[in-house]
Amino acid sequence: MRRSRIGTVTLAFLIAGAAATPVLAQSPYDGLWQVTIVTNTGSCEPTASSTLTVTDGKISASGANVSGTIGREGVVKVSINGAYANGQLNGNSGAGKWNGASGGIPCSGRWQASRQ
Repeated sequence: MRRSRIGTVTLAFLIAGAAATPVLAQSPYDGLWQVTIVTNTGSCEPTASSTLTVTDGKISASGANVSGTIGREGVVKVSINGAYANGQLNGNSGAGKWNGASGGIPCSGRWQASRQ
């Protein structure tokens, strides 16, 4: 269960590509993103990494119920299955914080992302 929660948090950040722009509008954050999350407190997996694709400001992930936005200035706000992430993208990189739970025990940490 710990791994699935960490994977959920990883996906949460990447859903940040779900921009508040029209469906066919290209987002300045489209492309492949390598995301690494690190747990600072709690019993969640210590680190996790994933590569996902953002297209037209949105990210797809089969089997995941996600919602998130990224403002024109790159502000990231995401939620997925009780986990939350926020932070800042700037050009080809970004960073922020996340929080969630594993087995009902709170976890939190930081994330970093870079466009591939």
